Amino acid sequence: MHPEIDTDMAKELKDLTKRSENYSQWYNELVVKADLAEQAPVRGCMVIKPYGYAIWEKIQRTLDDKFKETGHVNAYFPLLIPKSYLSREAEHVEGFAKECAVVTHYRLKNAEDGSGVIVDPAAKLEEELIVRPTSETIIWATYKNWIKSYRDLPILCNQWANVMRWEMRPRLFLRTAEFLWQEGHTAHATREEAEQEARRMQQVYADFVEGYMAVPVVRGVKSETERFAGALDTYTIESMTQDGKALQCGTSHFLGQNFAKAFDVQFINKENKLEYVWATSWGVSTRLMGALIMAHSDDNGLVLPPKLAPIQVVIVPIYKNTDDLAQISAKVDILVEALKKKGISVKYDDADNKRPGFKFADYEVKGVPVRVALGMRDLEAGTCEIMRRDTLEKETVPFDGLEELIPNMLDDMQTAIFEKAKAWRDARMVEVNSYDEFKEKIEAGYFVLAHWDGTAETEAKIKEETKATIRCLPFGMKEEPGTDVYSGKPAARRVLFARSY
Repeated sequence: MHPEIDTDMAKELKDLTKRSENYSQWYNELVVKADLAEQAPVRGCMVIKPYGYAIWEKIQRTLDDKFKETGHVNAYFPLLIPKSYLSREAEHVEGFAKECAVVTHYRLKNAEDGSGVIVDPAAKLEEELIVRPTSETIIWATYKNWIKSYRDLPILCNQWANVMRWEMRPRLFLRTAEFLWQEGHTAHATREEAEQEARRMQQVYADFVEGYMAVPVVRGVKSETERFAGALDTYTIESMTQDGKALQCGTSHFLGQNFAKAFDVQFINKENKLEYVWATSWGVSTRLMGALIMAHSDDNGLVLPPKLAPIQVVIVPIYKNTDDLAQISAKVDILVEALKKKGISVKYDDADNKRPGFKFADYEVKGVPVRVALGMRDLEAGTCEIMRRDTLEKETVPFDGLEELIPNMLDDMQTAIFEKAKAWRDARMVEVNSYDEFKEKIEAGYFVLAHWDGTAETEAKIKEETKATIRCLPFGMKEEPGTDVYSGKPAARRVLFARSY
């Protein structure tokens, strides 16, 4: 329809490494080219750019609504945690000790030689402070003041915050030293209520990731080796990236009474007896951005599910002069208002500092779901060109029908993107019964369902030899007894193995 645009587009489309050539490089380039994030001056940290943050805001807003629908409220707790707090729960401190950033002084001063500022040795803290890697310890120290009786329970708190875990092999969104997340921390009067809460939040995460991110997940519980430090059970949702690796998208932890005992949080129950509180914690992070990119995107750039796209529809006018633009704009303005009333985010890009071909390429890289092009010939014919980002299919349609066509197209895209990702995942999830087949499938990038004898020794040996870990003991699978693929010992059930990010 617009051959001059296609020519421009071919010239302007930014070079992007093919997934088949180097998947890791493709991902790193795409994060930058799509204007999502960039490396920060501080090693291991990132700058989330406005377009990337707009996606995170949609994730955050939707999840926050879901948390509040289930009775949770937001609070905020300190960034800095006294070092002694982490010593109170032995397994917890062991799990995070190697990742902690430590504040030792509280003042700088000018160097006497004029070379700049130095740490003032006289300003040493009496007790070092830890930049929070997670907040269980400081929150349970606080809950001790809030909880006296069963009438004070349950407490259903969430906080949106940043955390610091000193990452040795950083990667934008997937593994950074500082990242954004939410962490829920709840307190309950009974074990049953706490376990129910942990499983409920796993389901909230799964519904969001599948329903909004269009990413299929496997729900399950972690092995003892892989569970959260200080938890009795960790419930997880695991997604598959296009290179066949697992990505943990969210976890929910049943903490039992471990933290209540560590911080002496007791309450008087209905029988007038003292009892320790039962606890959960649960969280998702900006790692979800990595899952979103890796599940759907292609060699042309991002593919975003419409529900999370900052711009769901972009309209690009094709014109030669200001009179042409005025005529096109008069028609487009009516459509824009109609779509906005339906809750659809629309951008009419009539900026004159970029050619249409560049705009087309830019919005394609950024994954805008629907693109409409309208020129003077279209205006005269009463038509326009519309393109779906997920399939790259273009068609000429009546302009006056767009108000109904676009919402239906967005709904169809949301479903189609999920079904495509699910078909990919399902085709690469296999049951194996021998160690040779296990190694072959893991190397080829499959999710492998194999029998495990339940021992940490076998789990460690498999990880050492294949780099595959137990992602979870999946829910919904019949517990079929068999023989461990590695040790040959009896095994009660199959578990999910994969390499992971």
